[in-house]
Amino acid sequence: MIVLAHGVGEVRGLPLPGELVLQTGGVVVLASFLAVALLWREPRFAAVAPGRPPPPASAPALAPVSRESATSSARVGTFDSASARFGQAAMLLLATAVVVFGFLGPQEDEANPAPRVLYVLLWVGVVPASLLLGPVWRAVNPLRALHRLLAPLRRRPPAPLPDRGYGPAAVGLGAFVWLELVAPARDVPAVVATFLLLYAVIHTAAALRHGPTWFDRGDTFEAYSSLVGALAPVEWHGGPRLRNPLRGLAAVPPARGLVAFVAVWWGSTVFDGLSGWPGWATVRAALPVPGVVVGTLVLVALVGVVALLYRLATGRLAAALAPTLVPIAAGYTIAHYLTLLLVEGPRGLAQLVAPLHGLGEPTAVPDVVLVAAVQIAAVLVGHVVAVVVAHDRCVALLPPHRRLADQIPLVLLMVAYTMVGLFLLVIS
Repeated sequence: MIVLAHGVGEVRGLPLPGELVLQTGGVVVLASFLAVALLWREPRFAAVAPGRPPPPASAPALAPVSRESATSSARVGTFDSASARFGQAAMLLLATAVVVFGFLGPQEDEANPAPRVLYVLLWVGVVPASLLLGPVWRAVNPLRALHRLLAPLRRRPPAPLPDRGYGPAAVGLGAFVWLELVAPARDVPAVVATFLLLYAVIHTAAALRHGPTWFDRGDTFEAYSSLVGALAPVEWHGGPRLRNPLRGLAAVPPARGLVAFVAVWWGSTVFDGLSGWPGWATVRAALPVPGVVVGTLVLVALVGVVALLYRLATGRLAAALAPTLVPIAAGYTIAHYLTLLLVEGPRGLAQLVAPLHGLGEPTAVPDVVLVAAVQIAAVLVGHVVAVVVAHDRCVALLPPHRRLADQIPLVLLMVAYTMVGLFLLVIS
């Protein structure tokens, strides 16, 4: 089934029996937990000391003690090289052209690249790129180049950066997903250009105030790419080298706002799947309030439910286990947006090359069974990775007599999330 969704483009649901898919997903996640519970008795990846007591739920982070965690910042520093600065400058020129064309070019998304650049190439495309290569958006972030151009004009030294963690990025992500999924004029190029311009002004101003470290966790898209990039099979430390992706994810320290960021990320994809259900339009039309109000309330409610259920399932381990939610969100993002990327990605690139020539016919989607297999695998692999890394971190944090019992609520929640994610793929 194909339905209109997102700011632009289409999504294709699973052409498979729903009951079989749901049962298989739940069994796979539960079986993976039982396997690691029996075979995984010592921490292998966690960047915390074995036997260390868990932090309170309000704690911003755990102090890293492993070499992996201690050198993570140095690896990221590779992206501040001369080649990265060139990439950022080139991307700044491209982003400026997209914004200008968004304002001055044709106001139909079929004749203007701005909507596809934002909703497909950036929001969706950065996920597989980061999974393969690491935090690529940091390497090409045009706002870093803009900040370097404006920094000499600053009259005062940067002020200390408040410890807000991923909070600003979560707010920015909430604004973006509302625009993508709810705003009535979201496919109008001038609206997209306005969002991009405001985004650039806000984050560049913040970086001028607090220094370029603002982008690490304050910039929504850089934080998004960096979290996904923690799962990449390569790391950048004096050049690329292979690594175990589980070590990369385990090296992500807990931080303020990370639960909120992932809750907005996962909750928005749930909303997107729900809005792709054929009955959604009927339900929305039957309510005596504007559709934008209904969409906004449902989106906020879903984000809140995701965050609340997670905190109830993890208790005082909520901050420590927050990074383990990243593979779940990344897996479902790939699964849900796969056909959008395959169909609209090439069209968006064609628009960038020749924005005045319009679009040709959509790229043919690969065999539906193959697409369905990739979608299911993305959801299941994401959850299995989350189960393994969460167990490893619990083994490092908890005494032996509590390791399994304290994980059970989270595992049950992951099983539920797996089935919800697969169900939304089936009905949309």
